[in-house]
Amino acid sequence: MLFFVYLLAVCKKVAIFANCYVTNKRHFMKQFLKMTLATICGVVILSLITGLFFVISLVGMVASDSAATKVKENSVFVLKLSGSVNERSEEGTPFDDFLGLGDTGSMGLDDLIASIRKAKDNDDIKGIYIQGGSAGFDSPATAQQLRDALKDFKTSGKWIVAYANNYSQASYYVATVADKIYLNGQGSVDLRGLGGKSEYYKGLYDKLGIKYQVAKVGKYKSYVESNTLTGMSDYDREQRQAYLGGIWKYWLKEMAEGRKVKADELDKLVNDSLLAFTPAEQLIKSKLVDKVLFPEEIKAEIKNRLKLGKNDEINQLTLSDMLNVKSKQKENGGKIAVYYAYGSIVDSEAMNMLEGGGHCIVGKTVADDLRKLADDDDVKAVVFRVNSGGGSAVASEYIRHAVKLIKAKKPVVVSMGGAAASGGYWISSPANYIIAEPTTITGSIGIFGLIPNVSGLVTDKLGITFDGVKTHQFAGYETELVAGKDTQEIMRQMQNYINRGYQNFLNVVAEGRGLKPEQVNEIGQGRVWLASDALGIKLVDKLGSLDDAVKKAAELAKLQEYHTAAYPAEPGWFEKLMNKEPKGSYLDGQIRELLGDAYLPLMQIRNDLKNNSRMQARMLDDIRVK
Repeated sequence: MLFFVYLLAVCKKVAIFANCYVTNKRHFMKQFLKMTLATICGVVILSLITGLFFVISLVGMVASDSAATKVKENSVFVLKLSGSVNERSEEGTPFDDFLGLGDTGSMGLDDLIASIRKAKDNDDIKGIYIQGGSAGFDSPATAQQLRDALKDFKTSGKWIVAYANNYSQASYYVATVADKIYLNGQGSVDLRGLGGKSEYYKGLYDKLGIKYQVAKVGKYKSYVESNTLTGMSDYDREQRQAYLGGIWKYWLKEMAEGRKVKADELDKLVNDSLLAFTPAEQLIKSKLVDKVLFPEEIKAEIKNRLKLGKNDEINQLTLSDMLNVKSKQKENGGKIAVYYAYGSIVDSEAMNMLEGGGHCIVGKTVADDLRKLADDDDVKAVVFRVNSGGGSAVASEYIRHAVKLIKAKKPVVVSMGGAAASGGYWISSPANYIIAEPTTITGSIGIFGLIPNVSGLVTDKLGITFDGVKTHQFAGYETELVAGKDTQEIMRQMQNYINRGYQNFLNVVAEGRGLKPEQVNEIGQGRVWLASDALGIKLVDKLGSLDDAVKKAAELAKLQEYHTAAYPAEPGWFEKLMNKEPKGSYLDGQIRELLGDAYLPLMQIRNDLKNNSRMQARMLDDIRVK
């Protein structure tokens, strides 16, 4: 504001000098030069002052953000179950609100578990208040791991209470660990079982004149089906029913134990009743919740647990506060590196942007990081935390080779998160030991190539034709694949390429797991397995948590004392600020609105046309739960 006032004053004086120019040119020039120099000096001084204030504000924000939190006596950790919960946090910068970029609405499972642990170990924190129940989780295993951490918290003798206006299914599953579950009088519990319907676009593509060409190995490899079928195949139905049934059975057992009801009775209730529309009184009668409360009443409930008076303030700690509470972990003994690899496996960052962005595993970047850990003498063992449904087979092989290089020098233990399937299993297979969460989705040993042919649209409907010359039969084969009428010979050779890739996948798993390729083929074929089932077929060695993987790594490295360090390091706020991008352009939003339900399949065609990673080791990717 000061700058604009100053600028107006300068403009006014310039106008006065212009008026005098005709009568006194020499005097004007002299005064003009003086004024110009004064203006330049003023702008420089103002810029310096503004810059100084900016730096002071910056230092204040950063210092405030990083200052250690002092926990007051008789405090409660308020855990808000809203937004999305992913493998690691995606925090913004101190300037996001100022720049209008907003909050990501994302919480990291790593941050949540670390904060719950700190709350357990801190004598001044008396309990946890779970507030809200609309969080979305990137996988059933993510919700399970959060619940396990809260269950461990209760072993300290401290309390947990939960309150929400409405509970989504996964949030309710987490909340059943609480001593008491409270609900708004007009609230709901949307407990419905697992499942849903997938979208199939073949009918749309047929109308547009687009045909997807597929080369694949694995009768259960269902990723391609949304583009090539009008409904679910029997093989896909079989595997989905198996792993969803296994996850629900695990969740049902834990929810029943938490609410002190019989599992079969709870299962029947979910099947027979649309609980999202069931009145609160009936939910209380069915023991799904304990009581209906208004916000001021839940506050009184917490005060009562803290033994506070009516007018006393509740000392509350948010997730951000807890992250700045000093950890009791001391850096004694050998270092165990925990390397997080989550998201789609891609050949390059550019390919990730083509596929829609989000966190990804870039083959070369991750492989380079792992090589550095192999050469770091301070690192005595590596826990490779994998949460991925796969992606590029080439990038997967690049990472697998780097894992082998580590294994040649020090122990490597894989900890599987929500999913470690297809390419995610490929990069896990060389480890000394594999530990998976009970509800991890794994396996999917199979590969495919998927290429759209748009000749029916471009030539038959739009009238665009192609002609040219070539020196050899397959010169320009890529154009022929996507716009030619006769692609039979090209697809035959591509199928041979995919067959060789699948055999390589079998050999990779056989080598890593101590099996024969024929044995891997029997449990492969692209089939997705729940980790509890994968244990019996030797795809994993043990069911357990990330902590269990760290302990196993310490055991293999023969470490009596150890500490962990997370990799790759989270980028600093300045790096985040420099790389920050808007979540979507205005044009993109308008196109979405115009195309409606057709937006996603059409964008998929665009991506597949530009995707040069012809061999994909990827599983179905619709395992997010709410």
